[in-house]
Amino acid sequence: MSKRDFLTVTDFTRSELDSLFDLAVRMKRNRSGLRPFGGGSAALVFKKPSLRTRASFDVGVHELGGHPMYITDQEIGLGKRESVYDIAQVLSRFVRLIMIRTFEHSEVEELAAAATVPVVNGLTNSYHPCQIIADLLTVYEHKGHIDGLTISYLGDGNNVAHSWLKAAERYDITLRIGTVAENDPDPEILDHARTHAIGRVEVVREPLAAADGADVLYTDVWASMGQKDRAEENRRRLAAFQINEELLAAAAQDAIVLHCLPANRGEEITDAVMDGPQSRVFDEAENRLHAQKAIMHALLAGFDE
Repeated sequence: MSKRDFLTVTDFTRSELDSLFDLAVRMKRNRSGLRPFGGGSAALVFKKPSLRTRASFDVGVHELGGHPMYITDQEIGLGKRESVYDIAQVLSRFVRLIMIRTFEHSEVEELAAAATVPVVNGLTNSYHPCQIIADLLTVYEHKGHIDGLTISYLGDGNNVAHSWLKAAERYDITLRIGTVAENDPDPEILDHARTHAIGRVEVVREPLAAADGADVLYTDVWASMGQKDRAEENRRRLAAFQINEELLAAAAQDAIVLHCLPANRGEEITDAVMDGPQSRVFDEAENRLHAQKAIMHALLAGFDE
């Protein structure tokens, strides 16, 4: 099998994504049944700290028969102490897969181009594809399907919103981005999704209209890591897009609520909703493990058991 990377959701075809979710469900039932690492190692490179990304990849590599090697930027100085190319070449001699969580998406692209082993994007300022695979897996588990659903993403047009736009290029969903103009997604990513979406992509300015009849209500923090200088301004701009009981009541009766975490409770989502009966937030967090195990298996051994 030729070397492949996973940098955005659209690096996998629709049929591959369908196979990936089936594989993830089987792996969730039998957590230690497949071991594509075969005793090899994975380099987990972190320029940004994390709870879910660190824990899920560490546990996931172990359960897939590998050794997770946690590496911080203090140790390698990505692009400063050593060039990205040199780091990619060296790590490729030691490990079977590289996961990186960083700021600039160009660093991940450069690393993937130079590495001879698969590279997985654990998060950049532009995209968070592993999160959206876990989100789609959660929707698939609780709704039984993805096509035909209305997904309402409310809040900041950030890397998570960008990855939902990529998902709309693979599944026949109505994706609503509920936000103010100042917090719109990147216009190039948004325009590309509008042109290539299987279903519909909408930007909605009125919160209740964004939530109306939605099957999934989704939110994220209003200021991402490294952007805390925007926090107060975004709180003022986005306050009306908080997922609360009023917005949830506007959604479909059997709507589910997702949040990629960490959450600023009382800002983008209320306790009553996040801890309520329609929340699937912690199922979603758990599914980071199963989704990422399926991604790693697909890159190392294919989409089938």
